[in-house]
Amino acid sequence: MNNEQLEEIILKNGFSAFRVKQAKKSVFARLIADWDEASDLPADLRGLLKDKIAISEIAPIAREESAKRDAIKTLFKTHDGFFIEAVLMKHDRSRHTTTAPFSAFAGGRRTVCVSSQVGCAMNCSFCATGKLGFQRNLTANEIVDQVLYFARWLKDKKEAVTNVVYMGMGEPFNNYDNVMESVRILNDKDGFNLGARHISISTCGVAAGIEKFADEKSQVNLAISLHAPNDEIRSKIMPVNLAYPLKKLMPAIADYVEKTRRKVMFEYILLGGVNDSDKCARELAELIKGNKLFHINLIKYHQTFAKDSPLPTFRASPKEQMRRFFDILKKAGVSCTFRVSFGEDIAGACGQLAGNRI
Repeated sequence: MNNEQLEEIILKNGFSAFRVKQAKKSVFARLIADWDEASDLPADLRGLLKDKIAISEIAPIAREESAKRDAIKTLFKTHDGFFIEAVLMKHDRSRHTTTAPFSAFAGGRRTVCVSSQVGCAMNCSFCATGKLGFQRNLTANEIVDQVLYFARWLKDKKEAVTNVVYMGMGEPFNNYDNVMESVRILNDKDGFNLGARHISISTCGVAAGIEKFADEKSQVNLAISLHAPNDEIRSKIMPVNLAYPLKKLMPAIADYVEKTRRKVMFEYILLGGVNDSDKCARELAELIKGNKLFHINLIKYHQTFAKDSPLPTFRASPKEQMRRFFDILKKAGVSCTFRVSFGEDIAGACGQLAGNRI
């Protein structure tokens, strides 16, 4: 929903600022799906809003649930005909082991993975989104609407969104202003009221964005898609490394930690025969160790396909090598864990979103 448009419509039609606050609360806190549900607003205002402004600027086209029922992917269509995907991940206590805090209700955490762009310009070779190319940035409202869609769905089940991660389609720091505005909307105590520490932004290594983010004085979490321990490998699989090689990226991250004193998560997809060797593990340990606020999330590779080819772009690292890689890091004193995968069977896992497959 467009907040500025909402305020303009209400005030220009002779209603008070109090009605603006009520209307926003209905959308972001009460999670109404239709203006007819805003029972605290006068009937004439409800009718005006129903006629003039949509509660959501994106339309859900299709929804698909994983076989394990721990992930739901939704395909949305924008007003100008583009498609994006977002994923709800259900961290149930009975199915997943994690050291992160759970919500108060019995089901555990409910995390929405949102997209920040239509497509992506970064062209990481293991990512389906990158193969689409960049089409346009999403507005702050379009980003927030992805969260509100799942929040309304969960409300019917007496559950709630507990976390939001900017790890879907697009590079968040290439849409910096809209991403940060969406964070402010989600964090607004008079609105959706999601704590900043329950929000995470992931970048593939845009050092300029990290430097800017360090000055936000925010409690929002930062994650770095690293995926290689040296420039040679990283440049082959992540073109961003040509602009921001490790000699630029790592100092920017260190400066962020120095300014914020906040932990940084490094994401590392294990690609068989590419970045999963013992040598790579030792190099990664050398790159990361020494900073107690650095943590590595090791991620299984989820199949993506090259354009016009039936063959996967890469292969997953064998389980025994994944364990060996992990053990080398742990013995070197590096904080690391394996990230639980969600939605691989519905092309909803890390690197699989493409906005065109449901």
